Amino acid sequence: MASPPCAARWPPYQANGAQLGWLLIPEQEAVEIWGSDTDGEPQRLQDATVLESGEGFPGLRLELAEIWEA
Repeated sequence: MASPPCAARWPPYQANGAQLGWLLIPEQEAVEIWGSDTDGEPQRLQDATVLESGEGFPGLRLELAEIWEA
């Protein structure tokens, strides 16, 4: 579950048209994914190595291994 400060940040972005938000948490090797279908709670991925945006942003891909190693 996201901490309240993080959870409070998404609604303003969404209100301004954001459709996707990725919060990277390097010390936990975790990602919280915020989107129009998350209903205020992010989807959390643990130990992910690649993020792909899906249909909203075709071709957007983030390799996480380099981030986790840094």
